[in-house]
Amino acid sequence: MSAVPGTPAAPAAPVLQPDLTAGSGFRTLFYKEMLRFWKVGFQTVAAPVVTAVLYLLIFAHVLEGRVMVYGSIPYTAFLIPGLMMMSMLQNAFANASSSLMQSRVTGNLVFMLLPPITHWEFFWAYVLAAVVRGLVVGTSIYVVALFFTGPHFAAPWWMLVFGLLGSAIMAVLGLIAGIWAEKFDQMAAFQNFLIMPATFLSGVFYSVHSLPPFWQAVSHWNPIFYTIDGFRHGFFGVSDVSPWLSLAVVGGTFLVVAAIALRLLASGYKLRY
Repeated sequence: MSAVPGTPAAPAAPVLQPDLTAGSGFRTLFYKEMLRFWKVGFQTVAAPVVTAVLYLLIFAHVLEGRVMVYGSIPYTAFLIPGLMMMSMLQNAFANASSSLMQSRVTGNLVFMLLPPITHWEFFWAYVLAAVVRGLVVGTSIYVVALFFTGPHFAAPWWMLVFGLLGSAIMAVLGLIAGIWAEKFDQMAAFQNFLIMPATFLSGVFYSVHSLPPFWQAVSHWNPIFYTIDGFRHGFFGVSDVSPWLSLAVVGGTFLVVAAIALRLLASGYKLRY
């Protein structure tokens, strides 16, 4: 129907359009993942700190004064960065894997797949939230460990770099495990037969130079060894291998596992189909 001449036209009905702000999906998902572990901080932060302090109390009581590492470093001081990194790695893995696994089991994963969230946003939201949890746990352990020994900051930048990269590697592995596993027992197998041995046998409690030659060679094939060794270099300025070699191995490992995870997310493997 044509409008009567001289009368004002009726206002057009508002058109509802989706929020296409760049990164809005990432911010929302990242915020959700941060809230998820922070709401139960007693379990996700306090419990790992208590576990690490128990390790420190037991090993320091038994071996302090009897073992010197790198010639001059007391065993208690040597142990602290290893326990920090081990806890950071395990908690970064647990954050990403358990979140995705619970979303699949409870059926609310569909609410993250339906919105226009790209696989890049999905990837970085899960990984960065897991890295934050790992860093919070590691920092908390260090604060408590100051009651046992003095501060050590030989090369703080190395500490930061390896802390970030190590946590990111485990976060991506947690994402891959959460995509692959269909049941909690499969997730437990991934963690118990891969993650736990890789972290415990990576020089947390010892220097690999104290091992026989065969086991030294085996340790050098473990990428987690390089994260802990490089992180320890940031504390004391000494390490089993060059920090630049450790950086190359850790950086390359992150790129490989990140490429695998992004490929799985982009294809929708076990998520959309």
